[in-house]
Amino acid sequence: MIVDLDLQDKKVIVIGGGNEAQKRINSLLKQRCKILVISDTINSQINKLVKAKKVTLRKQKIQDTKFITKIKPNIIITTTNNKKLNQSIIKTAKRNKIIAYSSDNPEESDFSNPAIIDFEGMIQIAIFTGGSSPAMSKRIKIKSEKAFKKIITEEDIAQIKIQKIARKLAKESISTQIQRKECLQSIMTDNEIDQLIKDGQVKKAEKRAITILRNWK
Repeated sequence: MIVDLDLQDKKVIVIGGGNEAQKRINSLLKQRCKILVISDTINSQINKLVKAKKVTLRKQKIQDTKFITKIKPNIIITTTNNKKLNQSIIKTAKRNKIIAYSSDNPEESDFSNPAIIDFEGMIQIAIFTGGSSPAMSKRIKIKSEKAFKKIITEEDIAQIKIQKIARKLAKESISTQIQRKECLQSIMTDNEIDQLIKDGQVKKAEKRAITILRNWK
């Protein structure tokens, strides 16, 4: 089962400072969570993120797992080259009901990392092998990305952005879920909005959507 966790303001620890840690950090940056990196050494890319204050660094070598109960993170991701240490971190996290992931042990981790095809943060398509082969997930992602880019257009992305704005306003002004659904459907199928989007006049399309919403009865 693939799920999209809401990690906003959640505390996530990433153990390790190499390329694998960097990949995990990059995937977390969009989630607006609090990222703490624990490692005695970090690569240049992670160092840039630390300097930009996008992540926090605790520079230390991990000797045991006592730090987990002290920090009490929501999620812990371990990427060290020490398989025994990674295993110990997973076990300690599970005992404390903390979601855990180890890059060298996806079988015992609480989640896996699919390869993601991303369209402006509006649409994400996951290529997932259930942890059986991350390398094949990446390979299939590369093969399928070009095909999806032909299917999902800039007009689709613009429509999603308009729906996001309209949905927020609808929650404030339309009392029932059924009415909100009908209103949003009418915006999505409105010919004038479609044409404005095709003409590149997205702001006018947004205004048209807001007008439909405000006049909805």
